[in-house]
Amino acid sequence: MEYTEWKRELRRKIQERMDYGKDYTDEEVEDTIDEVILAEERMALCPVVLRRRLKKELFDSLRRLDILQIFVEDKTVTEIMINGKDHIFVERAGRLQELDIGFESEEKLTDVIQQIVAGCNRVVNEASPIVDARLAGGSRVNIVMKPVALNGPIVTIRRFPEKPITMEYLLRNNAISSQAAQFLEKLVKAKYNIFVSGGTGSGKTTFLNVLSRYILPEERVITIEDSAELQLQDLPNLVSLETRNGNVEGCREITIRELIRTSLRMRPDRIIVGEVRGPEAIDMLQCMNTGHDGSMSTGHANSARDMLSRLENMVLMGMELPLQAVRQQIASGVDVIVHLGRLRDRSRKVLEIVEVAGCREGEIQLNILYTFEETGEDGQGSLVGRLQERGSLWNEEKLRTAGLS
Repeated sequence: MEYTEWKRELRRKIQERMDYGKDYTDEEVEDTIDEVILAEERMALCPVVLRRRLKKELFDSLRRLDILQIFVEDKTVTEIMINGKDHIFVERAGRLQELDIGFESEEKLTDVIQQIVAGCNRVVNEASPIVDARLAGGSRVNIVMKPVALNGPIVTIRRFPEKPITMEYLLRNNAISSQAAQFLEKLVKAKYNIFVSGGTGSGKTTFLNVLSRYILPEERVITIEDSAELQLQDLPNLVSLETRNGNVEGCREITIRELIRTSLRMRPDRIIVGEVRGPEAIDMLQCMNTGHDGSMSTGHANSARDMLSRLENMVLMGMELPLQAVRQQIASGVDVIVHLGRLRDRSRKVLEIVEVAGCREGEIQLNILYTFEETGEDGQGSLVGRLQERGSLWNEEKLRTAGLS
């Protein structure tokens, strides 16, 4: 009998022995698996390695994420992409590879998806086919179901490192220069409002986590996200808020805009919005303009200049204002933009650090502080370059106030 069919038969026997009206512990499930496996005559001819593999796969199928579990536990895997039941891709060290395995049926993949969303109190079905969720370990999950997804359920899992990345790690990997790192440390401590921009997978959330380590522990910090991803460390007075989707059962949708407005009544020292991608941009800017210095956020853009244009568009999505007024809001709210990029060798680097230096004659002025300059490639095909200083900060008022000038 083929291994997959044999495993399916064993799982059926295990399920027949289990009473689904009872809440089993993991140990009880493992004991049931052992009983069924030991009762199999052909198991006596199986190598020990195959028995262990079979037991783990059966347990993962019943209690975990089935064939995905081994990749969720693999520390070298940073992303898992499921395009229907038969096509699974993983990313390791920035390289994508397709696996030679798949789910035994679309129903099994759907079961795994329902297990994921139930774990974070979300719902996904034909009536609400798109959802953002997260795994117990903090990995971010995006799910798209039929009828929107034509080739079956689509699942994208972004796995974050168990140990948060530090500035020292970024320096070792030449993602930023030591001079720029020290400069950003001063800006965070002096409560400059910082916006981190970049493309998909450029490391915006990771970099925001790194910057947050410079926040003083006595400050009250409130984080606001669509799906909780931030891993802020050593902040005892930390409040984490997450949006909620509406559903047919009567649960009202709670948006980022509503959470930002609520956070203003919670006496925050800093407000950190995981990502702005819509009309909540105006609320974020108002936070930055109303005494909540040191606030931070991220956004998708191709450059620091492009981030400003996107902010303008997002503000106009949420409120009808003259463009001049929007640009004044941005220029007075955002102090510094840090732009990240993913280069052709798949490495992630800080490409630009620019100061938003006010609004003059209807145009937002940028003061370029650092830019990445590529100098070539090494013997392994990795890009060589350095973040070069291009100018000095114009607005040093907050540095002087914090005694860091």
